[in-house]
Amino acid sequence: MSEVDDAVAAIRAGRPAIVPTDTVYGLVATPHLEEPVRRLSKLKGREPSQPIALIAADLDRLFACVPELRAGGIAAAVLPGPYTLVLANPARRFPWLAGVNPGAIGVRVPSVSGGARSLLDQVGAVAGTSANLHGGPEPRRVADVADELRAACAVLDGGELPGIPSTVIDFTGAEPVVLREGAGDVADAIARAAAVG
Repeated sequence: MSEVDDAVAAIRAGRPAIVPTDTVYGLVATPHLEEPVRRLSKLKGREPSQPIALIAADLDRLFACVPELRAGGIAAAVLPGPYTLVLANPARRFPWLAGVNPGAIGVRVPSVSGGARSLLDQVGAVAGTSANLHGGPEPRRVADVADELRAACAVLDGGELPGIPSTVIDFTGAEPVVLREGAGDVADAIARAAAVG
């Protein structure tokens, strides 16, 4: 079996995997069950009250997971790309991803190719966070991922990545709030979102 096959099998079986994205390596699991998502927080050493993003292969798969996001237009205006968007989640889908605010959900559609593209195409969506121990640097190479994380996960090596995490923008309020400046252009994302608002 290839690394892609191993990672896909792990995710489908509810086990964690380490996979490349368009920014940094991610620690991922199936988003469809609560226990594998809780395991990500435990592996990372962070509080389960912190949110974890829903990472989809493409916009169609994102909208299949959270149909309400299609109506707002923001996701389609900004994604795919190196952004995590916090959007209203009125149906409270995937509450185990939401942390303390089940009325919101963080979503990503990364621009990936190669093994990462194949993996996402096969599983559709994952729950994901950066593949570092809580508070540690985001990994740009598999070798940068802590040994204990690598030992607990299927690993898909995508080579060296940019190493800058996604830009996180919260669109749930009256005005967008930048929660983390990262790889994406903040002004461009906000302008594109405003154009559909």
